[in-house]
Amino acid sequence: MATAEIVSFEPATGAEVWRGKIGDVDDVVARARRAWPAWAAQPLATRIELVRRFANEVRKDADKLATIIARETGKPMWEARTEVESVVNKVEISIRAYADRTSQRKLDSALQGTAALRHKPHGVMAVLGPYNFPAHLPNGHIVPALIAGNVVVFKPSEKTPATGELLAQCFHRAGISAAILQVLIGGPAEGQALVAHDGIDGVLFTGSAHAGIAINRKLASNPGKILALEMGGNNPIVVWDTPKVQDAATLIVQSAFTSAGQRCTAARRLIVKASMYDEVVGEVKRLADRIIVGAPFDEPSPFMGPVIDNRTADGLTESFVFLLSSGGRPIKHMVRLKDDLPFLSPAIIDVTGVAERPDVELFGPLLQVVKVDDFDAAIAEANNTRFGLSASLIGGNPQDYNRFWANIRAGVVNWNRPTNGASSAAPFGGVGLSGNHRPSAYYAADYCAYPVASSEMDQPRASIGVGLRSE
Repeated sequence: MATAEIVSFEPATGAEVWRGKIGDVDDVVARARRAWPAWAAQPLATRIELVRRFANEVRKDADKLATIIARETGKPMWEARTEVESVVNKVEISIRAYADRTSQRKLDSALQGTAALRHKPHGVMAVLGPYNFPAHLPNGHIVPALIAGNVVVFKPSEKTPATGELLAQCFHRAGISAAILQVLIGGPAEGQALVAHDGIDGVLFTGSAHAGIAINRKLASNPGKILALEMGGNNPIVVWDTPKVQDAATLIVQSAFTSAGQRCTAARRLIVKASMYDEVVGEVKRLADRIIVGAPFDEPSPFMGPVIDNRTADGLTESFVFLLSSGGRPIKHMVRLKDDLPFLSPAIIDVTGVAERPDVELFGPLLQVVKVDDFDAAIAEANNTRFGLSASLIGGNPQDYNRFWANIRAGVVNWNRPTNGASSAAPFGGVGLSGNHRPSAYYAADYCAYPVASSEMDQPRASIGVGLRSE
């Protein structure tokens, strides 16, 4: 039985951050349904003006929002500030994307009248947010949905409800009412009830593949409910011929250990050419050994903070031990830095000798290394996953990158850039267990409105030329 409250705690200290009552799904959805017709009837210019005001409210509250993100997720303050910047930047990107992806078009066809293309909102959209980017990622669904004329029920992760509440307050102060953008506080049970509710017209989800598959299964018999799944990845970073080993190591560390590895685009697997193995892996270890792990407000600033909670930290250390016992060779051990708090050292393990490497997303600072002899083997190993979100090639020449790009199964493919380097001005999504072909970011407009094709004349005019008896 669900408790009456949700409580969130600081990963870095264990202190309570926030507590609030679990919401009533039926009441929230009913309120949203009542609010939708008036919001959808607003001129597009009005909705755009209101989301721009929201961006200004976030700017005013930037320090407060960054502080609560840092406290609730454990990420360093510098990283929390970049998340707030992404929230602000998302507004103008979404406005441009709506105009580009869902603009109105007319095509005159002489005596056949006018062919028109317009777009309509779906209605009431449920946005289910993750804990790793508790403001930026749900905001990437919310803003495009509101621009398109939908109302939103936003259920933040039960691990980061304070951030969700503060984000919603910025919308409300901007003039987007608490009926148009509502926060539903709750845990998995409330999320499941929201997804299944008859009053919800669409589900926009960011989170684990396990949860996303469950949602997909739940809605399989209801094709009328739009579903956008943004899930995780078992992402490869491939290192090939390059003299710039230090730069390669820096890109690898950024890919694997930024946000304590808690990014869906984080590099999980380093695939390296055998002849470069010792030099590259040695340099990656040297750099990883220098990483400062600490609390959000520590001085000097840490590179990474704790993972989200002790249960997650326990699971990651158990995964490291499992890989060791299955034939993995430790390069840098995973160390629990504080017994009662979820601080982990970044870990590196060679799994070349592991016969059946588990194809799972280990969501934390754990990098697996695989040694290969040729480029075909590197591509095959990179594709040896059911996921397909992000992949990077470090080194190589343009011909190598062309082969890599053409053969890699991923929605984000980078060259000499981190796996987690994705632009909000481009679509963001993956294949396989990473998504359901509804990419977010710039393409979020596509799932926030549906196209309506019209054939129009100002007067009825018709004739039948064949098949009639003469009068």
